[in-house]
Amino acid sequence: MNTIILYTLITIFSVLAMEFVAWFAHKYLMHGALWSWHEDHHKPHENEGFFEKNDRFFIVFALPSFLCYLAGGLLPDYKALLFVGIGISIYGLIYFLIHDVYIHQRFSWFRQLDNKYSKAILRAHGAHHAKQTKEAGESFGLLIVNPKYFKKRSKIRTS
Repeated sequence: MNTIILYTLITIFSVLAMEFVAWFAHKYLMHGALWSWHEDHHKPHENEGFFEKNDRFFIVFALPSFLCYLAGGLLPDYKALLFVGIGISIYGLIYFLIHDVYIHQRFSWFRQLDNKYSKAILRAHGAHHAKQTKEAGESFGLLIVNPKYFKKRSKIRTS
């Protein structure tokens, strides 16, 4: 297989795999042992200043990407790791733009998008934030949305 195609596939696979890594980390770490870091994200009205303790997860997710860049860039036998790192970075950028910019409006770069998928993401994330405790949560992913959230809010409650 052509190395360009291989590295492109590794990058794409890494981006896709990160949705599942993020789901797992959100459900079992952020709403588990690391709730003390994540809790303020569910209670933004209690935050003082721009940053949240939850922003520490940026470092947590950036570290594996950095290590992949380092190993893949310095060690010829591990070059594929460079593209894993690139995939993690791409997912991080997507996550930042959708979660922090679009959903939570931490930056005023763009506002409400008017399509079914973006509205479903907002509904799913809204359902997740409806709970301010670590237990009994739902919708821990970001990009993969339960089909029920493609319905209007009034239809979700009745189904």
